Amino acid sequence: MATPLSAGTFLKALRTEGLTVVEIDGWRAHNRNHVGPWGPVHGVMIHHTATSGAARTVEVCRDGRPDLPGPLCHGVITKDGRIHVVGYGRANHAGRGDDDVLRAVVAERGLPPVNEANTDGNPRFYGFECENLGDGDDPWPAVQLDAIARAAAAVCRRHGWTARSVIGHLEWQPGKVDPRGFTMDAMRARVAERLK
Repeated sequence: MATPLSAGTFLKALRTEGLTVVEIDGWRAHNRNHVGPWGPVHGVMIHHTATSGAARTVEVCRDGRPDLPGPLCHGVITKDGRIHVVGYGRANHAGRGDDDVLRAVVAERGLPPVNEANTDGNPRFYGFECENLGDGDDPWPAVQLDAIARAAAAVCRRHGWTARSVIGHLEWQPGKVDPRGFTMDAMRARVAERLK
């Protein structure tokens, strides 16, 4: 459990981890804080966007959809390995998930099976949306996978968290499949290696 990083500290953490960061106009104040708190935060959640094309993906994640206002994450990781920061504060990315999973993330222990949606994750997790169709066939370029690990490690390093604080949307909310195309165990191993 932790107080969220300031926007400036978040940006510095990403850059210090070696990421190429694209700042989208107004990102520091673009959030959903008016509907509820941002924090305390407990971990990092990884998603795929089910979109293609960097520009369109960033636009959707910043502005949202007719059924879900943006921002839909804090950073969008495109296939070229760049991270586009689109919002900061409460974001519509996690939705309602399993309180048993939240307790496991807080304790940094193995995750239980996800079987209920009784806890709002939006104030509790940093969210990274990753450009991918999510069909199991759309490739994940090596530079993108590296950027995902770096982004997660950047946040974990600043908070003093281990790789066990990094989860996929599918590990939080019943019925979700993202990210599809790599395993979260493999991604956590990448994050753990960076944190060494």
